[in-house]
Amino acid sequence: MTETLPPRTADLPAQWIPGEVEAGMYQRWVEAGYFTPEGKGDKPPFCIVIPPPNVTGSLHIGHAFEHTLIDVLVRRRRMQGYDALWLPGMDHASIAVHALVEKALAEEGTSRRELGREAFIERTWQWKAEHGGSILSQMRRLGDSVDWTRERFTMDEGANHAVLTMFKKLYDDGLIYRAERMVNWSPALRSVLSDIEVNHVEVEGELVSIRYGDGDDAIVVATTRVETMLGDTAVVVHPDDERYAHLIGTQIELPLVGRTIPILADEHVDPEFGTGAVKVTPAHDPNDFEIGRRHGLPMPTIMDESGRITGTGTEFDGMDRFEARVAVREALAAQGRIVAEKRPYLHSVGHSSRGPQEPIEPRLSLQWFVKVGPLAQAAGDAVRDGRVAVHPKEMEPRYFAWVDNMHDWCISRQLWWGHRIPVWYSPDGSEQVCLGPDEQPPAGWTQDEDVLDTWFSSGQWPFSTLGWPEQTADLDRFYPTSVLVTGYDILFFWVARMMMFGLYAMADRGPEQSIPFHTIALHGMVRDERGKKMSKSAGNTVDPIQWMDAYGTDAVRFTLARSANPGTDAPVGEAAVQASRNFGTKLWNATRFALANGADPALPLPSEPTDADAWILGRLNEVAADVDALLEDFQYAKAVEALYHFTWDELCDWYVELAKVQLRDESRADGTRAVLGHTFDVLLRLLHPVSPFLTEALWQALTGGESVVVAPWPAEAGSPVDAAAAGRVTDLQKVVTEIRRFRTEQRVPDARRVAARLGGLDGTGLGGHRGAVAALNRLDLAESPDFTPTATLEIALPGGTVHVELDTSGAIDVAAERARLGRDLTAAQKELDQADKKLGNPKFVEKAPAEVVEGIRARRATAAADIERITSRLGALPQS
Repeated sequence: MTETLPPRTADLPAQWIPGEVEAGMYQRWVEAGYFTPEGKGDKPPFCIVIPPPNVTGSLHIGHAFEHTLIDVLVRRRRMQGYDALWLPGMDHASIAVHALVEKALAEEGTSRRELGREAFIERTWQWKAEHGGSILSQMRRLGDSVDWTRERFTMDEGANHAVLTMFKKLYDDGLIYRAERMVNWSPALRSVLSDIEVNHVEVEGELVSIRYGDGDDAIVVATTRVETMLGDTAVVVHPDDERYAHLIGTQIELPLVGRTIPILADEHVDPEFGTGAVKVTPAHDPNDFEIGRRHGLPMPTIMDESGRITGTGTEFDGMDRFEARVAVREALAAQGRIVAEKRPYLHSVGHSSRGPQEPIEPRLSLQWFVKVGPLAQAAGDAVRDGRVAVHPKEMEPRYFAWVDNMHDWCISRQLWWGHRIPVWYSPDGSEQVCLGPDEQPPAGWTQDEDVLDTWFSSGQWPFSTLGWPEQTADLDRFYPTSVLVTGYDILFFWVARMMMFGLYAMADRGPEQSIPFHTIALHGMVRDERGKKMSKSAGNTVDPIQWMDAYGTDAVRFTLARSANPGTDAPVGEAAVQASRNFGTKLWNATRFALANGADPALPLPSEPTDADAWILGRLNEVAADVDALLEDFQYAKAVEALYHFTWDELCDWYVELAKVQLRDESRADGTRAVLGHTFDVLLRLLHPVSPFLTEALWQALTGGESVVVAPWPAEAGSPVDAAAAGRVTDLQKVVTEIRRFRTEQRVPDARRVAARLGGLDGTGLGGHRGAVAALNRLDLAESPDFTPTATLEIALPGGTVHVELDTSGAIDVAAERARLGRDLTAAQKELDQADKKLGNPKFVEKAPAEVVEGIRARRATAAADIERITSRLGALPQS
């Protein structure tokens, strides 16, 4: 036995106050280089590239959720001895930045077009330097263990070099082309939007039926966009529709415009829908565009870039599209050509998800496209043949549904902030040339005005950030990256693009090494505590920074990880964060208790552990193995739940209380200190990836080690399970719980000590726990033969029955005790009746196995004895 150790809590305040230490602790980690991998050596590499947030962004709850999950994986791998790289960076966010800078210019009374391209770009870089990247400091606040020495930006020099190289390579391979195609046009932005930047919303509009022609040659068509009739170049009907057979191949006059258009047959038309006749505006409707291509129809564009009517030669030229909709309808009505109007008419309308939330305009436009067929095929094959795993696997069909049905990708944007398309045109526009990043254009040639879709650069993120197209040491070591952690909601437009570009750019490495990542780990969206989608309009959005201010970063991270099940949405609310804060407080206080009582992981574990020691070490072994397996399978919620219940329900509620008893016994004190030290050491390391700040403070105080950030992950924790010891602890818990329940029912104050006599402990194997039973229930064990109990309690255990006699004089609630015994009597009588029924059935007794019959007889005897005992106790109670 060593001499009593002084408390080692001097470095730990009585309370954990996260706001006072988190920032300084994080900075120490960064300065120590813990987050910067060696980039060489024998350690296995592990790499995750951050889903780059927009330079305009701030840390919202979705970011906090995703970053927490990534950080859990990276911190664990770092502790496991991997050369772990979490590479940070931001996306240049063309449209979002344009909107902000153009708004600032408008407030100054100017515009980007008045400023000019070069001055506008300079102004945008200035905005980025002054306002962009606030999310990076918020990532520090969250504890992201990213390598700041490798921070990247999608428009930095390296990324620009990679983007131009990729464009040139695709162009030379015939996978990039320029063509007139139907696109989603934003009149407010005066730019193309991709399909994934369009939200389809049900709106109330009107369905107007218009008569073209007169008399027997008239034909009626219906439309929700009356203004587009100014650009009609045909009317089509189904070839088998007898109603219009006589009109097919004839010409009809287009109202208001005066030109004639043909009536054609096309199997695309549904004769059962509406009148069975469809107006065709090839330049302003995707379906009409396809009909126009099949029939070689003219495709006049009747709206300019800002959505104003143009080139129709009518009075409507110069009108805004919505203004023209009303004017055209009124003009048609004045001519008596409005046959019917249906208002309101609910239909789906595409709206921009970028900038102003306006209805987009389908528009024929000359744009640049990526031919995705072979690229998408390769992206699908990489998952089908198992080179890339989608987790959870149930998400695979959604991935295949996208890559197997992908349309050619429009990559040009009519903006100035972004990667400018590296194509030059001859002075007369008759020739064009695509140049690589180090090539110069011929004199007098002009560069294409458009920039590339931001997804073109972010699609190269896994390899451009590691130095591609140069063959850098980082690219050799960390590509393919290990895991992509992202939401299932961007599985299509970001993940698929990274797959296509990675497999294409890195093809020379071979099939196994060209993939951008080995695993796609998908998570859901964060929702409010009722499971509803968060939105500003619903008033249920959450600012994670406010939660961090109120409860600490660890509480927020713990809550988010505890709600994260693979591929499913995560409901979170403030009450859950409060509960996580309370968990941290519980852990803090328990560790301080251990420290104050000399807990030390450096002490050797006892060679002859007590039942409590063996039980907690066995449970620690099981929990560590479970947590390890669960995190390997991205089961964050189950892993955190296991740690929560082990910490609170087993370690704190039971072992710490039993340790207080053992520490008073000099023969067991050192062993208890060793078990406490070992258990808290392992637990803090298991919790560190989820709760980095709290565990750092506690682990350093407990172990005196440099940092839990670089401490080894517990590979073999605790001890093998001792089933016999665990069984006795389970029995002990039942005895203690039943006595506590009895005291509560009898309204005996918790602080009141009660004289008691215990019987049957030796027979049930709990003889060595007499002191623990007494201590945990505030019992004064009576040895005098004159002891007179006023209440008795019997607790049935697998090995026998424990008898508890209590002197609760003046404290017992007679009515409550009578009610309790009444419930016990009812249960015993039910058991007796069931046994009698079975034993009274001759067929059952004859056919049932002998051991079953004997078991029922034993249960009957026990029930009969219980009835006799309870009846006697009821008779002994004072009459109320």
